[in-house]
Amino acid sequence: MKRQSGPFMTIIFACAAVLAAMIVPPSETHAQGQPIRLVALGDSLSAGYGLPQEAAFPTVLERALKAKGYKVEITNAGVSGDTSSSGLDRLDWSVPDGTDGVILELGANDMLRGLDPALTRKNLETIVERLKARNIPVMLAGIYASRNLGPDYIAKFDPIHQDIAKKHDLVLYPFFLDGVAGDRSLNLPDGLHPTAKGVEIIVERILPTVESFLARIAQR
Repeated sequence: MKRQSGPFMTIIFACAAVLAAMIVPPSETHAQGQPIRLVALGDSLSAGYGLPQEAAFPTVLERALKAKGYKVEITNAGVSGDTSSSGLDRLDWSVPDGTDGVILELGANDMLRGLDPALTRKNLETIVERLKARNIPVMLAGIYASRNLGPDYIAKFDPIHQDIAKKHDLVLYPFFLDGVAGDRSLNLPDGLHPTAKGVEIIVERILPTVESFLARIAQR
């Protein structure tokens, strides 16, 4: 068989190059040196209330992910006392352009203040929609209402994060304080904010969900 050469082979090589580019893993750009840039948008639970900065949730999570080989940078955009309304108000400057994903942890202060769950739902959904419009994926970290607020409030508040996640096809971690809430040894004297050990447990439990979120980002 006569070996082909000239323009014909040039076309073949060009097509092969195009196909090779098409099958490069979506995460390749990050693997080549660019870290995945996340923002933890939340309240005091993200900010690290009462703790040194190195013990705050975003810092501990970043450390845990790097230990598993992920190249990530997590910005701590937690503000103590923030409600969902406050988070919405500062959304644009808290989440800069170039952000690859947002871990949204808001709603606890709405609940503690007994704010209307309908308002919390509207604010959180607006945050999600505005980030989606900017092509920024969102992972929701939920919170449950305190049981002393009564069955009516609980019934309205508890499904908020799950409903939004389902509607917008988001990665969801149902209860941010899972394994920590109610344990006096893992909370500061106020009974509301985790100790450094409490944050470590939160990170340990949330880590698989964050890894799923990173996998979704890599597939984009």
